[in-house]
Amino acid sequence: MVKSILRIAAYLLVLLSSSIFAREVTDMAGRTVAIPEQVKRVFGSAPPLNVLLHSLAPERMIGLSFKISKPAKKFYSSHLQSLPIIGGAFGFGKSMNPEEVLALKPDLALAWQPPILNYSKTEEAFASIGIPVIFLKLDVLADWPTALRFTGKLLALEERAEARATYIENAVAKLSSSVSALPYNQRLRVYYAEGPDGLATDCHRSLHAETIELAGGYNVYRCDPKDHKGMEKISIEQILAFDPEVIIVQNHAALSTIRDDARWQGISAVKTNRIHAVPRWPYNWLDRPPSLMRALGAQWLANLFYPDRYPLDIKQETQKFYQLFFNVTLSDAETNILLNP
Repeated sequence: MVKSILRIAAYLLVLLSSSIFAREVTDMAGRTVAIPEQVKRVFGSAPPLNVLLHSLAPERMIGLSFKISKPAKKFYSSHLQSLPIIGGAFGFGKSMNPEEVLALKPDLALAWQPPILNYSKTEEAFASIGIPVIFLKLDVLADWPTALRFTGKLLALEERAEARATYIENAVAKLSSSVSALPYNQRLRVYYAEGPDGLATDCHRSLHAETIELAGGYNVYRCDPKDHKGMEKISIEQILAFDPEVIIVQNHAALSTIRDDARWQGISAVKTNRIHAVPRWPYNWLDRPPSLMRALGAQWLANLFYPDRYPLDIKQETQKFYQLFFNVTLSDAETNILLNP
């Protein structure tokens, strides 16, 4: 009965579209989409879209793609903490129920336009409930200023969007002038340890490991990614052969293994204790999801890799970033906990 009512509502929405959808926009996938004149309720249908909306328009979010972890709750407003967990569009964790989305009465949905996934299912899902969907290109960090400005115009939040977009552009420019252009034979060899045992990683060409290259590191796993998901399995023998000088740990469960397991002890990074766990609240600074956090994460890495070439008061920069992007004021003690997980 409920499903029938929702389908009727969707049908009526389509019939009334000429009056409800008062303007047309061209999204970042080149699609022309009719949307309401005013957009007050937005659904972000993938984790990167959650991050974008959390930063730019948290008061307009109607649902989340994933559950908020307990340590991350301090970074979310009471409104965000009260939102239902809807899931995401196909291919991004828990799949959303379109009729559940419709019941929340969004004015439009935002979707990720990934480079190697077919997004026709996402279009069809939202078309079936009469909700316009806008695709944003959010793959590499350099995509985010354009996406922020586009979304800011969409939501009439241009000033907010410009401040965030400008920060990211300035960070990328600073990285480029300081470390990104380092010749490969002068770069530190870096292994990106993923998974609970540290035996998964991502290719240097993967968006999941982009920050290592931005920060002037040499990702020892040189390849083209097999798929969009990444986290490719690797053996300890391969890592020993690569002999990285620095290990960046994405899953903190792997820290004790890397430090204590005898198999890892011959690696240069372990011998010199250059093993660093990625800060991860409210979102991982490097990846999972790949988001605007990379603007801070890449600077954190650059300073770890080359403190003389990229001097940075990381505590001060972290506090500045969280104030700008999430309207959160961090104390020194809170910042220390965040930076030293």
